[in-house]
Amino acid sequence: MVLVHSPALRLLRTTQCERDALAPWARAGINAVLLPAPWRGAGVQNVPYDADLAADGKEPAVDAIARYAESAHAVGLACYVDVILDRVARDAVATTAQADWLAVDRDLPELDPRQPLDALSSRQVRGDGEDFLRCWSERLGQWLNAGVDGYYLQRPQGLPPATWDELLSGLRQRHPEVRFIAATQGMTPHDLQQRTHVGFDWTVNSLPWWDGRADWLAQEDARLRALAPVLAPLDGRSEARAAWLAAFCGDGLMVDVRDGDAPTSDVVAALQWHASVALSGPLTIIGGQAGRATLLLRQTQDDTTLGLAVAPQGESSSCIDLPPLAGVLPAGPLTDQDVPPALRPRHGIVGESGCSLLVWQESTEVKSDARAPADERQPQAPRLAIESVQPALGPERLPVKCIAHEQLTVQATLIMDGHEQLAADLCWRACDERHWHRVPMRLLGNDRWEAAFAPQRIGAHEYRVQAWQDIWAGYCHEWHSKHTAGQSVDMPLREGAQWLTRTIAKAERDNAPPRVCNGLKRALKTLQQVFDGGVTVDRALQQLCDPALAASIRETAQRPHARASAVYPLWVDRNRARHAAWYELFPRSQAASGHGCFDDVINRLPDIRAMGFDVLYLPPIHPIGQRNRKGRNNSLKAGPDDVGSPYAIGSAAGGHDAVAPELGTLEDFDRLLAATHAEGMEMALDFAIQCSPDHPWLKSHPNWFSWLADGSLRYAENPPKKYEDIVNVAFYENTPPWRRKSPVWRALRDIVLFWAQRGVRIFRVDNPHTKPLPFWEWLIAEVRAKYPDTLFLSEAFTRPAMMYRLAKIGFTQSYTYFTWRNHRQELVEYFTELSGEPVASFFRPHFFVNTPDINPYYLQSHGRPGFLARAALAATGSGLWGVYSGFELCESAALPGREEYLDSEKYELRPRDWHMPGNIRSEIAQLNAIRRANPALQTHRGFQPLNAGPDTVMAYIKRASGGANVILVVINLDPQHSTEAEVRLPEPVAHADDLLTGAHSAWHDSVARIRLTPEAPYSIWRLPADPCRSAT
Repeated sequence: MVLVHSPALRLLRTTQCERDALAPWARAGINAVLLPAPWRGAGVQNVPYDADLAADGKEPAVDAIARYAESAHAVGLACYVDVILDRVARDAVATTAQADWLAVDRDLPELDPRQPLDALSSRQVRGDGEDFLRCWSERLGQWLNAGVDGYYLQRPQGLPPATWDELLSGLRQRHPEVRFIAATQGMTPHDLQQRTHVGFDWTVNSLPWWDGRADWLAQEDARLRALAPVLAPLDGRSEARAAWLAAFCGDGLMVDVRDGDAPTSDVVAALQWHASVALSGPLTIIGGQAGRATLLLRQTQDDTTLGLAVAPQGESSSCIDLPPLAGVLPAGPLTDQDVPPALRPRHGIVGESGCSLLVWQESTEVKSDARAPADERQPQAPRLAIESVQPALGPERLPVKCIAHEQLTVQATLIMDGHEQLAADLCWRACDERHWHRVPMRLLGNDRWEAAFAPQRIGAHEYRVQAWQDIWAGYCHEWHSKHTAGQSVDMPLREGAQWLTRTIAKAERDNAPPRVCNGLKRALKTLQQVFDGGVTVDRALQQLCDPALAASIRETAQRPHARASAVYPLWVDRNRARHAAWYELFPRSQAASGHGCFDDVINRLPDIRAMGFDVLYLPPIHPIGQRNRKGRNNSLKAGPDDVGSPYAIGSAAGGHDAVAPELGTLEDFDRLLAATHAEGMEMALDFAIQCSPDHPWLKSHPNWFSWLADGSLRYAENPPKKYEDIVNVAFYENTPPWRRKSPVWRALRDIVLFWAQRGVRIFRVDNPHTKPLPFWEWLIAEVRAKYPDTLFLSEAFTRPAMMYRLAKIGFTQSYTYFTWRNHRQELVEYFTELSGEPVASFFRPHFFVNTPDINPYYLQSHGRPGFLARAALAATGSGLWGVYSGFELCESAALPGREEYLDSEKYELRPRDWHMPGNIRSEIAQLNAIRRANPALQTHRGFQPLNAGPDTVMAYIKRASGGANVILVVINLDPQHSTEAEVRLPEPVAHADDLLTGAHSAWHDSVARIRLTPEAPYSIWRLPADPCRSAT
């Protein structure tokens, strides 16, 4: 029997639908029974011989079904029936299989050893005839009338999509409540895609064959969700790991049990938990290498993220190593609330159940106006110096950046005279917390110390280094040194005993925990035993220098010459600040013909999500001015039908807080925003501080603009470019003392707050380098004070110092020079700069492969292979990458000699066939899937260039923090020609996984030999990870 559990569905397969057998499952949460095919069948698969005769041959099938349905309904269970429509018995009766329904056998199956045994007793049905459809529609309709509530449809690939569509829609017209489960296990991606629009209610995944590590389960999940929600199969006798895996992976559960089996306690617990959390949306699978648990992530219907850490198959336990996975984790601390005890992590290790449930507490964003109390440090002591604290951004102490759960590694140089031993803590806290969190620092060598911490909340944090003389470490060092040299340690041990006596007294006065006091007393007793001759010095030193004792002493002992560094600021963002894939489109071009609107964008969302993008970026959506409107290809004269540039913002219909009437209303925009979130994506809006001459502000606030000596408006310029359809606001008075125009600043801030209040949390800022830096620092701080999760992307193609300064004062991400880096050496140098310190601590590079303004020469000249190569470079080089629509179609037609698109969409409508031949949609989807499954590709850090030949090949390793994930990328920068690449690896590789083809390889001589072709100009491999050394 098979049971299926879901928010609306619970199934039981049995040949005996008796109340006593069903009742325990009904109490466990099952609400439907699934019966085997009710007919007289043949062969192992029970294909129909006579579909109208019951299996026992004694009554009509419809009568048997009615009895089974009545029994199921009596205990509160719906009744589903398992049916096979694409095959029939070879000698089936005429009412079940007519001759013209059957496919022609090419060969007799008994003569073909490749055929399964069951083929000897069955024939394939074509399923495309009217009589076939009419017959099965009538039969299934009769069963629905007899009490059946739904059908489990075997082998959906066996019948044409049109047949399924017509059959299911016809039955729904007569029985609107009927539900259909597609048995999708074993279907190819092509078969699934062909049946996307059939209208199945449920699909079934292949969880029982998953090894607890491989990426394919998440990829299958994404394909199945294009059809319908997903059921996860489960053996009803399973233990905790399998039960919780199914409960976590499926929108519903399909529990397979034998007749007479009762539900186990593990299965009942998983069923009840699953019913209570209402999981929805796609499955993310990440990690699971080198002793680490695999982490599965899903959302609940209220947008809470849950995780299930599982030990891969064959491993008894695994560490839960979260910092490398920060790119996909929600902000907030972990909580044990509502987590069953058996599923709670044990000191960062997956327990005996083989899985641990991770629940992130709803993140309380740091209150930016909160201020921590004055420093409680001891008076500064000049004996100890703290130097070169890193990361730190210069004397202004602007904040460095990280995302929630990402480890920030801090180093400092600690200097003190003599041979004294030092200790140090890395202290950190959110700016609305009173007390410091402390992490012991470790000595790297040459007086350099290091520690790391992983903040969990979004907002302002701070950190510092505190150091002091470690008396006990000094004693341990002295005892070991002298004892090893054969010198007497009697006096040093007695000095240590006296100091330990004072420390015990202090601990007791301070009400230290009993474990601390007891540990100190045991150490003192050991010293006394040495003096009494009861313990040897060797044995005593082993006990006295034990790290656990040192930790207890660290908690309570005095800290001579303690000194704290300056306090350094840190801004913590959410994960999409560092890891996201952007897709840019013009809403007005999304209709099949004519001017598009927000509803046309809604229709395209599934298509965009199918390519793996998670941020939808819209250029300005505001009313467009008429005066000096630009025509096609940036011509100065517009025709009556020309739509103008969306960057010429403002008309009689409104300004920056309005939407273009041609696109819809604000309510229509809200629907688009909600639909975007429902697809698992976010929306980014363009914040362009520029106005058309028709902007309402020119009438209401003319003093906000610059005027020429002749009284005319000063139009926007970026020499040698001129923008006759745009004017800019003035941020400062143009006479001494050059005060800022505060009303302008506040009005621009209020625009961002207006859209943030509607639910937009990402803003791409147009040309921020042409506006005052103090304005941006102020505006970003003002917005974050109300919405700390807001992200700002800087579109500043300018000097590196200015780009970096914008990042330092608050911009979350930045466009880069990636678009113009085409050759190996310049790419290696640029990637190295962006991934290394100090840049990586404050600058997050966003690799856009093209933009409406930039049609790169490389794409113009390298055809489809060039698009593939650049997509791979961008998707693997940084955690942030983006495309402007048309890239997936390899559009590259340009104005002669310029990096501008011919017939640019900035000035006209550009409807497209989004599935035209030659597109690279599937390649983009695969790249995004690889990024989601591999933490090394979710950050700009961890870049390591490799030697490779020929010189047109670029090869590099991307490494997640702690070596939790190691990826090899090899790309042909001359992609129109095939090449045999030889890549020198840092060490021999015993096993490597080809993430594009699923193949495996080994390079024992440390040389990877890879063929790159125009059809596949890049190769991406997962190498063995470093052993796990940390856990959550």
